[in-house]
Amino acid sequence: MVRVAGRAKKVRAEKIFILSLFLGIFLIAFVCITLGNMFYTQARDISALIEAAKDINVLEAIWISISAAFIATLIAFIFGTPLAYFLARKEFFGKSIIEGVVDVPLMIPHIVAGIAIYGVFMRHGIIGAPLNRIGIVFQDAFAGIVVAMLFVSFPFFVNAAKEGFKDVDARFERVARSLGASQFRTFFEVTFPLASRSILSGAIMCWGRAISEFSAVLIIASFPRSAPVLIYERFTSFGLRYAVPVSVLLISICLLIFIILRILSTKKLKKTEICEE
Repeated sequence: MVRVAGRAKKVRAEKIFILSLFLGIFLIAFVCITLGNMFYTQARDISALIEAAKDINVLEAIWISISAAFIATLIAFIFGTPLAYFLARKEFFGKSIIEGVVDVPLMIPHIVAGIAIYGVFMRHGIIGAPLNRIGIVFQDAFAGIVVAMLFVSFPFFVNAAKEGFKDVDARFERVARSLGASQFRTFFEVTFPLASRSILSGAIMCWGRAISEFSAVLIIASFPRSAPVLIYERFTSFGLRYAVPVSVLLISICLLIFIILRILSTKKLKKTEICEE
């Protein structure tokens, strides 16, 4: 009787596994078919892709997107890491409010985010005006692109880093402190390395979200053109034939960067596991 019940549970588990696998494959196929169709379409017109790769405007737009996204991610790392650690380790009145504020950029339409950013950082905005007087300009400037990317992407980093810090056993910190290590040394030599996998994953997601931003960037800084803005302009002005090559080029470069970052992330995980052992 026990064997029959055990066999029945095993069959149900296998069915759930097969169903989960099928549903997962559906999502993977959805992404692959959507992007694959674009690559297949472009493969029949290689000359247009080569022409786009030689276009100085295209290369400049892609470079602006990549570099602005990296700067936004760096800022998110510098300011977001302490915030994530604080939220992971401390319980206090109003914590849920702060966590809600962190998540706000994920919930509001990004065109609304762009308008909000524009109101603050434009030449006559409450932050833009005083900075404009000392030569720091956000409206229609590279700095504006960075600010827009930062606003929509930093929650990905903070939330991932927070979960990483939560996974670090606080006993490790207490042991380090009991051995005479300062709080800062404990953080940088114990807590941060153990949470580095989640921090790196958060940084990758933050960068990916930043480079893909269009609406908020368009409002605050339509020029210099980032890659998504350039693609939109080419699509609305000339159609798919001029928009797809730039899109394929951008996706290919981003995919290469993502693969490199994921490899680094995997190596970091292995080193962390060795240290834990």
